[in-house]
Amino acid sequence: MYIKTLTIQGFKSYRDQTAIEPFSPGHNVVVGRNGSGKSNFFAAIRFVLSDAYTAMSREERQSLLHEGVSVTTTLSAFVEIVFDNSDGRFPTGKDEVVLRRTIGLKKDEYSLDKKSVQKADVMNLLESAGFSKSNPYYIVPQGRITSLTNAKDYERLALLKEVAGTKVYEQRRSESLRVMEETKAKQAKIAEVLLYIQERLDELEAEKEELKEFQEKDKERRCLEYSLYQAELSEISQALEEIEDERRQEVMNAEQRRKEFGQREKQIEKLEQDIKSMKQQLSLSALTKQGYDDEMDDLVRSRTEVQCVIEDLAQANEKGQEQREHLEEELEGVLRRITEVEAELMEVVPDLQDRTREEKEQKRRLDEDQARLDALGLKQGRMAHYTSKSERDKFLKKEIASIEGYEKSQAKAIEETQAELTASQNRLQEIEQKAEEVRQTLDDRRERMRVMADEYNTLKDENARLTEQRKELWREDAKLESTVSHARDELRTVERALAGMMDKDTGSGLRALDSIVKRLGLEEHVYGPLYKLLEIPDRKYNTAVEVTAGNSLFHVVVDTDATAGRIVDVMMRERTGRLTFIPLNRIHPKPVVFPEAGDAIPLIQKIKYDAKLDKAFQQVFGKTCLCEDLNVAAAYVRSHNLDTITVLGDKVDRKGALTGGFHSNKSRLEVINAVRTWTDKYTEESERLAEVKAAIVQIDQRIAKVVGDTQVLTAKRNQAQSSRDPLAYQATELHREREALAERIERLEGSLADLEGEASSAKARKVALKQELASPLVNSLSNEEVEEMHQLGKAIEVAQKQLVDLSRRRSELASRRNLLDIELNESLLRKRE
Repeated sequence: MYIKTLTIQGFKSYRDQTAIEPFSPGHNVVVGRNGSGKSNFFAAIRFVLSDAYTAMSREERQSLLHEGVSVTTTLSAFVEIVFDNSDGRFPTGKDEVVLRRTIGLKKDEYSLDKKSVQKADVMNLLESAGFSKSNPYYIVPQGRITSLTNAKDYERLALLKEVAGTKVYEQRRSESLRVMEETKAKQAKIAEVLLYIQERLDELEAEKEELKEFQEKDKERRCLEYSLYQAELSEISQALEEIEDERRQEVMNAEQRRKEFGQREKQIEKLEQDIKSMKQQLSLSALTKQGYDDEMDDLVRSRTEVQCVIEDLAQANEKGQEQREHLEEELEGVLRRITEVEAELMEVVPDLQDRTREEKEQKRRLDEDQARLDALGLKQGRMAHYTSKSERDKFLKKEIASIEGYEKSQAKAIEETQAELTASQNRLQEIEQKAEEVRQTLDDRRERMRVMADEYNTLKDENARLTEQRKELWREDAKLESTVSHARDELRTVERALAGMMDKDTGSGLRALDSIVKRLGLEEHVYGPLYKLLEIPDRKYNTAVEVTAGNSLFHVVVDTDATAGRIVDVMMRERTGRLTFIPLNRIHPKPVVFPEAGDAIPLIQKIKYDAKLDKAFQQVFGKTCLCEDLNVAAAYVRSHNLDTITVLGDKVDRKGALTGGFHSNKSRLEVINAVRTWTDKYTEESERLAEVKAAIVQIDQRIAKVVGDTQVLTAKRNQAQSSRDPLAYQATELHREREALAERIERLEGSLADLEGEASSAKARKVALKQELASPLVNSLSNEEVEEMHQLGKAIEVAQKQLVDLSRRRSELASRRNLLDIELNESLLRKRE
C-alpha cells in the first residue's frame, strides 16, 4: 500500500486544485525553496490521516482555508488521497482507495470512494490498515527526530513503551485495580444489608404469631356483626319496600306533573310567541297607520286644492261651455264655409280663365276689324287727296315702313312683356309650391302638437300610476323592514341561546365553518353539523335523541378525512375555534341486532336524514334502542347488550352506567329548530325586502325616465309652438306676395293682350297698305270694299257690345275670385287656426 495521488484545493497556500502525482511505491522526497508549500503539503497529508486536526474552533478552521489575494473568498477546502490497495491492506476489496476530507467554516466531512462516511468509519478503516492512534509515529513531523535525540531517559522509556504498545496494558491494569477496590466496598455494603435483613426477619416472625391470634378474634367478631346486620337488613328491606312503593307512586305523580308542567310551558311559549307576533303586527299596523295618515293628509290637502280648482273650473266652465259651443259651431261653420269657398273657387277660376281667353280673342278680332275699317277709310280719303299713283305709293311705302318699325318695337315690347310674364308665372309657381310646403309643414306641426299632447297626457298618467306604485312599495318596504328587524332580533336571541349550549371553541368553529368551506370551494364535500342534517317528525322524541347524541350534535359530517384536514389546517392557522369531524370514509359502524318487540324500537327509526349520510347516523344513533321505561331498558341491556334510552331521556349504558333525571324543556334540538325556523324566515323576508328595494329603485328609474321624457316633450312642444309663429308669418307673407304676383301677372297679361292687339292691328294695316300699293289709283272704293266697310261697321258695333259684356263678366268673376280668395286666406283659414 502506498499513496498514488494527492489532490489539494483551498487548503492553506493551495488556492486552486492541485493534483500531485505520481508517487513511488518506495521513497518520495519533496524539495523546494522556502515558502514553496512543502510544510503545507505535509500538513495536508496529516490533515487526512492523523488526528492532529480534530475539535477545531472557527478560527482554527478559518486558518486552514486559503487566505491569499484573490477576487473570491475561499469558503471550503479539501484534501484527497488516492491509495494503492493492491496488497489489500484496506479491507475494501478494491485496488484503489480514495479518501477525502472537506472542511469549511461550519462543516468537516469525510468521503470514502466518493461516498460520504462518518469520521469513526474512517478511523476504523485507518486502524485496520495500521494507522493506530496508540502509535502515532507513522507520521514523523519536522523537529520530532531532534526532540527524540535530546530527550531524557524517562522520556525515551515512555516513547519506547508507546512504540511497543505496553502503555495500553498499564492503563488496563490500573483500571482493573480500580474495579477491584470498588468490588470490595460493595461486598462490605452487602454484608451490612444481610445483617439488617436477618434482624428484620426475627421481628416479623414475632408479628406473625400476633397476627394469627388477631385473625381468630376478628373472625369471631365478624360472625357476631353478621348476625346483627342480618337482623337490621330484614328490617331495612321491609322499610325499603314500603319506601319503594311510595317512590313509584311519587314517580307516577311527578311524571304526570312533569307532563302538565311541559304543557304549561308550551302554552306559555305559544302565548309569548303570540304576544311577540301581536307586537310585531301592532308595530306594522302603527307603521301602516302612520303611512296612511301621512297619505291621508296629502290626499286631504290635494282634495282641498282640487276642490278649489274644480270650483274655479266649474265657474269657468259655465262661462266657457257656451263659448266652447259657440266656437265649435263657429268652427263647424268656418270649415263648412271653407269647403264652400274652395268649391266655388274651383268653379270660378276656370270660368274666369275662359272669360279672359274669350275677351282676348274678341278684342283681337275687334282690333283686326277696326284696323281693316280704318284702312278702308284712309284709302277712301287718300283717293281724294292724291292725284297721281306715284305720290300715293310714296306715301304708302312710307306708312308701311313706319308700321314695320312700329311692329319691331311692339315685337320687342311683346317679348319683354312675355319674358316678364313668364318670370312672374315661374315665381308665382315657386311661391305657391313654397306656400304649399309651409302649409304642409304647419299641418305636420299641428299633427305633431296633437301627438305630443297625447304623449304628454300619457306620460302624466304613467307618472301618476308609477307614483302610486312607489307609494305602495314604500309601505311594503316599511313593513318588511320591521319584519326583517324582528326576525333578525329573534334569530340573534336563539343563536345566543344555542351558543350558550356549547363550548366557546365549538361555537367559534361553527361560525367560521361556512366561510372556510366557501373559500376552499368544499361545498360539495362538507355536509354540515349533525344537527342541521336530521329531522324528528315527532317532538316527543327530542329529549331521547338529544341525550343519545350529546355533543355529537355539533360534530361536522364530511366526505373524507382529507377534507377535514384541510379545514383543520385553516382553523389552526387562523385560530377560529375547534371542531370535531365525522369523515364518512373512516367510519364503519357494525350492524346491531335489535329485539323484535313492541316495547323496544331502534332510535334511528324516529329520525329522518339523507340516505347518503347513513354511516354517520348509524355511528351516533345506530346502537341505541328506545324503551318505555327504565326497567324495560335495563332488561334489554342485560339481554341484548344494547344502549337503551327512554322517551324522557333516562339512559342505560351497556357498560352498566345509568343516566337520568330532570331535563329542561329548553332542549338544544328545540333551539336548533327555532334557529332553523327564524333563519328561513329571516332569509325569506330579506330576499323579499331586497326584491322590494330593487323594485323601488326600478320604479324610481322609470319615474325619472318619465319625468325626463316629460321635460323633453315639453321642450319639444315649446319649440314646436315657438317655431309655428314664424311659419304662420311666412305663410302670410307668401300669400301676400302671391296676391301681388297674381295682380302683376294679370296686368302683364292685359298689357300683353293690348300689345298683341296693337301688333295685330298694325299687321292688318300693313296688309291693307300693301294691297293698296299693289292696286291702281282710283277715285272711289269698289262696291266690294264699300260693302265690306258696311259689314265691318256692323260687326265692330256688335263686337264692341260683346267685348263690353265679356269684360264686365270677367271683371265680375275676377272680383268674385278675389273676394273668395281674401275670405279664404285672410279670414277663414286664420279662424280655423
